[in-house]
Amino acid sequence: MTTKITTALVTGGASGMGRICALRLVKQGAQVAIFDMNEAGMEETAAESDNIHCFKCDVSNWDDVQAKVKLAVDKLGPIDRLVHAAAIMPSRTLVNDDAENVVRVMSINYGGTVHMVKAILPSMLERDSGEMILFGSVAGESMLPNLGTYCASKAAVNVYAEALAWELDKTGINVHVIYPQGVDTPLVDQALQIDVPKSIAHGKESGQLSNPEDVIDAIEQGIAKGKKRIYPCGSRKLSLWHALMPNLWWKVLLKFEQS
Repeated sequence: MTTKITTALVTGGASGMGRICALRLVKQGAQVAIFDMNEAGMEETAAESDNIHCFKCDVSNWDDVQAKVKLAVDKLGPIDRLVHAAAIMPSRTLVNDDAENVVRVMSINYGGTVHMVKAILPSMLERDSGEMILFGSVAGESMLPNLGTYCASKAAVNVYAEALAWELDKTGINVHVIYPQGVDTPLVDQALQIDVPKSIAHGKESGQLSNPEDVIDAIEQGIAKGKKRIYPCGSRKLSLWHALMPNLWWKVLLKFEQS
């Protein structure tokens, strides 16, 4: 059953796929709260519609999440759909990364997912209605050189979100876990800063990264079909490759990185 979306909350709404989701929801008639730390980016998104409402929020901070969700609900009403797209994607080899940064990425990408779910789920359970679109990543199943920290955080999101989807299977709440591959958004640009993964850089330069609008199209189609796991734009083949031939996966990637 498809949830009627009157009020939505989108994290990462300042740019990328979060922005696209927010704008599409508004066009469908929803009031949309967007969460992000990038205030200028949120203002650009909100400039597209009076029905977009900005809340600066650090998703890794439980107190901040609780406070901002309350503000959004007080202003707009109960949340019918959560789209959790907020994440960071720093590139660094695990050997050169420090413990503090690894934990920070986990607290934002995985901890942020947990915080958003726990802040919104109780109200959905009370109403036995709602929808959650949680962005994991195929990188959590098919790891990449120089992105071990990011991949680990997304693996945690993948597992948490899928387990949640099945826990709620007999309720009126639908959870959809998204497994995109490299998408041409500002998130990917973060990976091109330090220990640049050649596979990502090549995808960016050659135009082979997924178009974000196409990814959202595929997500909407998957939601309409009631899929719990959504692999947009062919990302499933990467998951299968690593699952079936992990040694070959790493040999090909490492050879490309060293070329």
